[in-house]
Amino acid sequence: MKAKVLWKSARTVVVEISDLGYFESEKAHKIYVNGELKDEGKRNVVTITDLMPDTSYEIVVEYDSEKDILKVKTEKEYATLNVKDFGAKGDGVTNDTAFIQCAIMACPKNGRVYIPAGTYKITPLFLKSDMVFEIGEGAKLEALTDRNLFPILPGRIEADNEHKEYLLGSWEGDPQDAFAAIITGINLENVVITGKGVIDGCASKENWWFEPKVKKIAWRPRMLFLNNCKNVVVNAITVQNSPSWNIHPYFCENIAFYDVKVLGPKDSPNTDGLDPESCKNVEIIGCYFSVGDDCIAIKSGKIYMGSTYKTPSEKLTIRQCCMRDGHGSIVIGSEMAGGVKDLDVTECLFINTDRGLRIKTRRGRGKDAVVDGIKFENIIMDKVLVPIVFNMFYFCDPDGHSEYVQSKELYPVDERTPYLGKFLFKDIDAKDCHAATAYMYGLPEQKVKEVIFENINVTYADDAEPFRAAMMDGIEPVVKLGIFAKNVECLKLKNVTVTGHDGDLVIAEGVDKIEGK
Repeated sequence: MKAKVLWKSARTVVVEISDLGYFESEKAHKIYVNGELKDEGKRNVVTITDLMPDTSYEIVVEYDSEKDILKVKTEKEYATLNVKDFGAKGDGVTNDTAFIQCAIMACPKNGRVYIPAGTYKITPLFLKSDMVFEIGEGAKLEALTDRNLFPILPGRIEADNEHKEYLLGSWEGDPQDAFAAIITGINLENVVITGKGVIDGCASKENWWFEPKVKKIAWRPRMLFLNNCKNVVVNAITVQNSPSWNIHPYFCENIAFYDVKVLGPKDSPNTDGLDPESCKNVEIIGCYFSVGDDCIAIKSGKIYMGSTYKTPSEKLTIRQCCMRDGHGSIVIGSEMAGGVKDLDVTECLFINTDRGLRIKTRRGRGKDAVVDGIKFENIIMDKVLVPIVFNMFYFCDPDGHSEYVQSKELYPVDERTPYLGKFLFKDIDAKDCHAATAYMYGLPEQKVKEVIFENINVTYADDAEPFRAAMMDGIEPVVKLGIFAKNVECLKLKNVTVTGHDGDLVIAEGVDKIEGK
């Protein structure tokens, strides 16, 4: 057992405990702060709150007979602004938006806006730089659902810059008019969003989820939208019942999500958990997702955004997280025309999702839609229908079923052709699968460069049911299929065991080289 301080602020310390399993340990640990018991649980990433600024603490982590001692000094804080001092009621009836927004605007540099226990009815709040926004334990921000109360972020505004436009609103990879998020940050730096409270979008099939693909005034809001922000930490909050994507960082740099919980009904439409889009240096550590769509979806815009801004999502770390009940645990695409590079996923649990790693791309995403340097190591999957899917024929967008997108014939490689590079899957244990161990379908004109499977153990459920592994035309549901690889340059296998599959372990078509077994 090893413990380290993952992050600290003036009143909060996040501790990461390693070598005790993925996401949570088998037994409970105890964490003492200056001799006082502060936490007793199994989670491997723990948030300790209610500390004092500019104060030294001794943190002791105990697990069985093991002990680790950490010394930490909290950061300084200029002042705390309690929103109730600004008129907020927290009674679950009053619209508290103006009072909370007043506290935000009045907050001094390196100050804290604090929301104490209570239920606060709100419409979108806008943060500013150099502040801490803390939703205290027992506090809930409940969003109103009347569209007429939500400001609109225009997709494009004419500007005098390199691209002659200023981008604000975004919808599924394109600059579109969208309602401001419940918590919105635009061009911010040095911001912390923390606390053990809840942000509730109050979405349902009677409001935001009714006719979800129909634009009504503007596109549906997110719960948290960060546009062109730097040095942002989101910690410990619970986000639930989002109108659309829950957390959406957009063209951000140096952002981190520690011990965050994202929740939504399994049938809630387009409620992705966390979607970094064209972001650099992203950490997602110790987070829990149970949503109605993809848990984490890494994006970089559709073809206009990718070809114009050429900004990939890159240098992303996902560790000690649990993803469950969504369509995909970790997804790349489909809006990834700017590319995705250098993704490291380790020590995570995938539970009851349709797919584990899912790559969604297609002809038309463009030559900048490069996915490369992807590593998945030390992963446990339970009841994931298909652990690994590469789909270069994903039928999204109005032309998704066109001959150009869906044809399996050889097309010329041109400016519209996406590229999948090198992928490593190592030390993965998947049980109770249904459809396939891996289903990889590359383009005949642009094959997947290299896929490595090392130390992979997969078992199928006894009652496995057929499932359509990839959303593309011309394929049928499969059950207990081994590794299906089509249009892959190099497939490397080392210590791969699949129990209960039907037929051959590897079904390869158009694979240039297979190494190992």
